[in-house]
Amino acid sequence: MKRVLLICCLFIGVTIACHAQTSSANNPVEKAKGLQKQLKLSDGQTSKVAAIYKESAEKFDKIKTQDHGNTDKMLADVGPLRTATIKKIKAILTPTQAIKYDKLVTDSKNSTLNGGWSDGWSSAEAK
Repeated sequence: MKRVLLICCLFIGVTIACHAQTSSANNPVEKAKGLQKQLKLSDGQTSKVAAIYKESAEKFDKIKTQDHGNTDKMLADVGPLRTATIKKIKAILTPTQAIKYDKLVTDSKNSTLNGGWSDGWSSAEAK
């Protein structure tokens, strides 16, 4: 009985943790705050990045709906969105921040864990 209770508690804890990570990872404000920490963005820059992420997330949702979950089609259709998102973010960065951002984008693109779908919206075309 104790073992079943322990397994249930562990399952609930993991489920809650996964949901929290997914929610914050997809939240434009949280993503912008993460970038703020990494690049030392001002509050004004962070607000602009959050707006860019929000707009991109809305467009991405439309692409998902339009492509009916067809991964190949989504990958093709999301490329220009990623490129535009990176360019918009880079436009509000200082030259020093832009260099660090390029490294983040490159690192996220090369990561085997996320396949380039991380906060940086990695794309070779954005450089």
